[in-house]
Amino acid sequence: MNGTSPRSVVIVGGGATGTIMAANLVHSSRTVRVAVVEKSGTFGRGLAYSTSLADHRLNVRADAMGAFAHEPRGFWSWVEREKLVAHDDAQAFLPRDYYGRYLSNLFDDLCDLPGSRVRSVSDECVDINATSSGVEVLLASGVSLPARTVILAVGHDPNPAPEQAFGEKFSSTSGSPVDAHDRVAILGSGLSMIDAWLTLEDRGHKGEVIAISRRGLLPLAHIGGRSPLRLDIADIPLGTDLSYFVRWFGQLVEETEKAGGDWRDVVDGLRPFNQRIWREWPRSAKRRFLEHTKAWWDIHRHRLAPDIRARAEAAIAEGRLKLVAAKVLETARTDAGSTVLRIRHRNQDATEELLADRVFDCTGLSKNITGTSLELLQRLLAKGLIRPDPLQLGIDVTADCAVLDRNGTASGKIFAIGPITRGTFFEIDAIPEIRSQCGMLATRLSDGLSISRSA
Repeated sequence: MNGTSPRSVVIVGGGATGTIMAANLVHSSRTVRVAVVEKSGTFGRGLAYSTSLADHRLNVRADAMGAFAHEPRGFWSWVEREKLVAHDDAQAFLPRDYYGRYLSNLFDDLCDLPGSRVRSVSDECVDINATSSGVEVLLASGVSLPARTVILAVGHDPNPAPEQAFGEKFSSTSGSPVDAHDRVAILGSGLSMIDAWLTLEDRGHKGEVIAISRRGLLPLAHIGGRSPLRLDIADIPLGTDLSYFVRWFGQLVEETEKAGGDWRDVVDGLRPFNQRIWREWPRSAKRRFLEHTKAWWDIHRHRLAPDIRARAEAAIAEGRLKLVAAKVLETARTDAGSTVLRIRHRNQDATEELLADRVFDCTGLSKNITGTSLELLQRLLAKGLIRPDPLQLGIDVTADCAVLDRNGTASGKIFAIGPITRGTFFEIDAIPEIRSQCGMLATRLSDGLSISRSA
């Protein structure tokens, strides 16, 4: 990439989001040139798809996981070409390792094509400076990449949130081994907890595993043979208060079930409209949703493969996995290196002390980027080039993915995509939403459209 061509783009982060962004840019423009910066040196997989454990499954059916919105079956077509499955079930929940291989293959193809306009940069981005003609992307090696545009596709913070620094981030690919008989406490009871528990099971762990979350809810299961309820945007009460919306949703589920349907049909039918619903809510409704409704929504929306849910239920029945609805009030370390967690159970005043040999944080993304351990984000915050969104879910961006600076001015040079934009998009963790976001931004940039500069 030479100079600051109007078509030069640097993507910071070479995981799933960065790879899908690069692919969409190349397919949207015949002239754009892309450099993808990834400090791990491994492109395409990212954290979620680096696992090799077969029980770590996709939570979206195979025929809906393509990297392009116009080709949702792209992943399944690749699986068939690679002959990875012996059955013809495009709605299966396949191992995430397969998807990581698919994305790695996609990225390699982008780089290896004759006259390729995509190149990989195995380095760490440590700072970004705005210039008169674009941006200067500074790398840990001392190299500087000039570009017209930079897109932040940074992954998950490798460290726990500051308020949960007493725990470790669980990794299925690294980390110090857990003794087979250790008592393990996991903070969170969602999909990340299930991943950690499955990893422990695979490694022969025999000790008790206690999952602690405010409500102690386990993700529900997908079931086969269901179809999303057909809805129109005019059917949905946008911009109402949360109580009204919840009543409307409950009535819709009741009507659907009376007609022989299932609540999953309603949840999946709403999926194309979730980001619009979120944007239309007043901030007060968003806050109430996060505080009172999100945990309930998550277990219905982000579901498990049926056999994995059945295994978790069996482990709970056998006492190998325990769900605790409680809040961790404080912790202390023992001389032996264990952790004492003082917890208050939900809807109770009394407290209890739990002793754990290991504590893992599986609560997901940090809720406040001002406490992130990612050096790049800290520097951009300090310079005022980015700011937290009002709900402190990530980086504040416009609907066009332009980052907002400390004064609320949208950048025409720096953009952000993926889960770190949850404050604006909320539903932006799964591949179908990420690829749509990437496709939208790729079209805007490749068409040379001016990006909105309004907060």
